[in-house]
Amino acid sequence: DQHEIVRQIAGFLKKSGKVKVPEWSDLVKLGITKELAPVDSDWYYVRTASVARRLYIRSPTGVGALRRVYGSNKRRGVTPNHFAKASGSVIRKALQTLEAIKWVEKHPDGNGRILTIT
Repeated sequence: DQHEIVRQIAGFLKKSGKVKVPEWSDLVKLGITKELAPVDSDWYYVRTASVARRLYIRSPTGVGALRRVYGSNKRRGVTPNHFAKASGSVIRKALQTLEAIKWVEKHPDGNGRILTIT
């Protein structure tokens, strides 16, 4: 089950102590479609683990593609829903975190990032 895999990776990232949670993590929304910040205090570990799983499935992948993956419908009241991308800053920071712990590297062609073989 992919949820369990992501939870296990997130637990490993938290326990290892290598991942530093940004100071703005309690203030940020994960996209324009969200009304509130995430309720789970470990959301950054979960998102970082989820990004790593997505890179394992489909690589190379960049920030723009991941914004589409994590995007959702924006509810606009009476008017019809409209798809909106997720926050690029959060995804970019998660990728930078994975680069810092040497799980991810930039693709040689400059298009996206790939999972390193470890």
